[in-house]
This record gives sequence, structure tokens and C-alpha cells, in this order.
Amino acid sequence: MQLHISPSMRSITISSSSKVASARHISYRTLFHTILILAFLLPFVFILTALVTLEGANKCSSIDCLGRRLGPRLLGRVDDSERLARDFYKILNEVSTQDIPDGLKLPDSFHHLVSDTKNNRYDPKTFALVLRAMMEKFERDIRETKFAELTNKHFAASSIPKGIHCLSLRLTDEYSSNAHARRQLPSPERLPRLSDNAHHHFILSTDNILAASVVVSSAVQSSSKPEKIVFHVITDKKTYAGMHSWFALNSLEPAIVEVKGVHQFDWLTRENVPVLEAVESHNGLMNYYHGSHVAGANLSETTPRRFASKLQSRSPKYISLLNHLRIYIPELFPNLDKVVFLDDDVVVQRDLAPLWDVDLGGKVNGAVETCRGEDERVMSKRLRNYFNFSHPYIAKHLNPEECAWAYGMNVFDLKAWRKTNIRETYHFWLKENLKSNLTMWKLGTLPPALIAFKGHVHIIDSSWHMLGLGYQNQTNIESIRKAAVVHYNGQSKPWLEIGFEHLRPFWTKYVNYSNDFIKNCHILE
Repeated sequence: MQLHISPSMRSITISSSSKVASARHISYRTLFHTILILAFLLPFVFILTALVTLEGANKCSSIDCLGRRLGPRLLGRVDDSERLARDFYKILNEVSTQDIPDGLKLPDSFHHLVSDTKNNRYDPKTFALVLRAMMEKFERDIRETKFAELTNKHFAASSIPKGIHCLSLRLTDEYSSNAHARRQLPSPERLPRLSDNAHHHFILSTDNILAASVVVSSAVQSSSKPEKIVFHVITDKKTYAGMHSWFALNSLEPAIVEVKGVHQFDWLTRENVPVLEAVESHNGLMNYYHGSHVAGANLSETTPRRFASKLQSRSPKYISLLNHLRIYIPELFPNLDKVVFLDDDVVVQRDLAPLWDVDLGGKVNGAVETCRGEDERVMSKRLRNYFNFSHPYIAKHLNPEECAWAYGMNVFDLKAWRKTNIRETYHFWLKENLKSNLTMWKLGTLPPALIAFKGHVHIIDSSWHMLGLGYQNQTNIESIRKAAVVHYNGQSKPWLEIGFEHLRPFWTKYVNYSNDFIKNCHILE
């Protein structure tokens, strides 16, 4: 191969040393233009090659592969993979609006789907249709399972555990056979303290003996001056003997504990407590709380969280007199000036004596508000969360954005309360809700109290009362330790198997497992 450049530099001759006839003449101008065109095109080719390489870096590792990806772009043709993707999206769009045929046999798993596709030679459209039907079926199954779980949890929360039932029966039997279990509470010489306002009076209304023992024990053990504590435990007639036996046999001296049944209060008559007659005579109310909780419910138009909330609102405890009893405290204890009311699902972790020094500013109810706080799920409650504001009477009288407050640990100034019409307002709204067939609100005793105590609530520091341990399992443990009172409000009570295991120890530390009745009934074993 020989290269000859003409003297004038106008041409270049390329020839073979053996065959001059095969020499080729290329003009300099042609060569220049060729180099210029290549210099212009090469950067674009480089950029396109780089883009293709980056797009398929994990899929293209050879020059041949790169050529197959780059070739169609250079020639203006569409890559087969892109065409397949577009066709697949088109099929999915068609299938998404197509009705699923009745009686379509669906595989039980993805493995079976692949097998059926091979055996029956499904076309892409049939495959996509079967896949869609499978996914929708699985979604329905999961949803139904979730609602069934919530229903079962509701029944578990409303039931009485075997151990607690055993405890009540054994203590009731002890009351009839053991004179010491029937001894007067408190002893005669200490009776005057029951109405002595120099003492710190707590009121607890419950038919759960184990829960009552934890509330009282935790309050006494957390007190710096237990000799000033007086507990007034109110229970129903069927639980009275067992409740009396427990506190008669398990003294908490120097604190004083009084146990009274609702049948022992002369003031509690149908004339003074119209809620009794209203509840007993309202068939719709009884069916609502004791009837089927799923019948008539359109589960396809609700969420699991809303369904759980509705189930909780249908707990039979909400028509129990013991639950409404707190509204009658001024009449039941006419000689007391100031009391702290505790629910039976709380634990006291700090001395509550300073609550008697809190100035309520002429208000009746010292309570923690529940519309602001670190835990948004628990501390985000406003009136809209409790009332049906589509009801004209509710919309006319209430503000949906008004902050709610909590029952469960309340400081009541009974002297100020007796000057108000709180009880009458409570009765009025309760009757209005019954007349409206429970369309104003569903959930228990708090909604009518939110109305009745309107303008009579003094907000206290949130560290006194921490809520949500019965439904919020993500509760901050350090915050629990700092709280004066922790409240297991919700379905997952600590004495139930459905209680949250990591939150239960704050309650069980006050259960007396050395007690023979506790051991023999295998409580929480």
C-alpha cells in the first residue's frame, strides 16, 4: 500500500505496490468535507450512546446488545421493548374498566396462576383480567378479615375474663362465710373522716374488683401522706359483697376505704335519676348496645378505623348507671367540698395531694384538654370527634372546633357545682339524643358531659393525666413514666388478653400476686 500526495496538494493517490491499476484518487476537498462531517456527527453519536448505556446499564453488557438498542434509534424505529410496554399498558387500561365475568375460576396463588397461564395458553388480556380478579378477591378477603378481627376484639373487650369472674365469685362466697370479710368499712371510730374535708377524698365507681384494687393501691402507695386519703368506692348490687370482702380482707391503712352499693344510696331513685327509666324503656337503645353489631352495617362504605370507633361506642357499659353516676356526685356526697374522681382503668404514679391546692377559679371541673399534645392520635379530640354536626340541633348549639377535655381523672369543686344546673342540662341533652334515635352522638357519657360542663371547666396541666394506653400501642414510654395518672382508655385494658404487653407492667406492678384469691383464680397467667 502506497500513499502519493500530488505536488499541488490537490489530490491523494492510494495504490497497491503490485497493481497500479487499482489506485484510487481522492481529492483533498473531499477528504476535508468527510472529516468535517464526522467531526459534526460524532458528538451526537457519543451522547446518544451514553444515554442508551445509562438507561440499560444493568441489562446491556456487550457491543451487540448496545447495537440492538442504539440501532433502532438511529434508524428512527421504535424498540420492541417499548412497543411491548405500550401494548401492555393498553391492555391494563382496557381490563381495568371491563366487567369480570361471573363464575370466573380464580387460582389460589401466583404459582397456580402461572401454571394455568401455561396450560390454558392465556393471551395477555385474559391473563391481566384473571390477575385483576385475583387481586380484588384478596383485597376483599383482607378487608373482611380485618372487620372480623375488630368485631372479635370488641366482644373480647366487653367480656369478663375468667380469672376476674372467679375472683368476684370467691370473694362473694367469702363475704357470706367469713365474718371478717363482712366487717364494717371503715371502723366505727373512723366514720367521721368520711365527711371530713380536711382529708383528700377520691371517688371510684366500678364493678371490677381487680381494677378497683389497682386504682386504690396505686394511689395509696404513691401518696406522701396516705393517712389523709379517703376512698369512696361505689359498685352495683351484684358486686357489692365481693368488693366489700376484698377491701375488708386487704387493709390499706392508714388510708380509709368505704365501699357502697348503688342500692344503699337513698337519693338514687327514678325521680332523681331519669336516665334509669329512659334507658330501661327505650327499646332502640337496648337493641343498639346489646343487638347485632354488624347487622345492617355497610362495611364497603366505611374504614376499619371508623368501624372500630362505632364498635367501641356500642359497649354496654355506656348504659350502665355506674358510668353515669359521676354526674350525681354532689348529691351522693352532700357533705364534701372537693373530690378527685378516678376511672377504674387508671393507675396513679404520683402523689395527687397537690390537686387539692389547685385553684379552679370558680369553675367546677378541673380536667386535661385533649385537643393538643405530642401524640396526635390521642391528643387531637375536638367536639367534631364526638358529635354529629349534620344534625341541625347540634350544629346550632356547638362549635365543632372547640377543644374537648378528658374524663377519668377530674378534680370536682362540689360547692361550685351545687350552684349550677349541670345535672339538669345533662338530663336534657340525654333525652334529646334518645328522642333523635341516637343521631346526635354515639359514644357514651362524655358527649353530654361536654355540653353540660360547658363554661365550667378549668384546664389543668396535661402531666396530671395521660390518656390512650388502651388503644395507642405507640405511646412514648418515657412520657408514661412521667405522668401522674396513666389511663388505659380504649378496648385494650391491661387485665384483658388483648391488652398491650409492653404497657401492661405499669398496671400489673400494683396487682397483689401473693394474695390467695389472686393466685387461686390464676389472674393474668
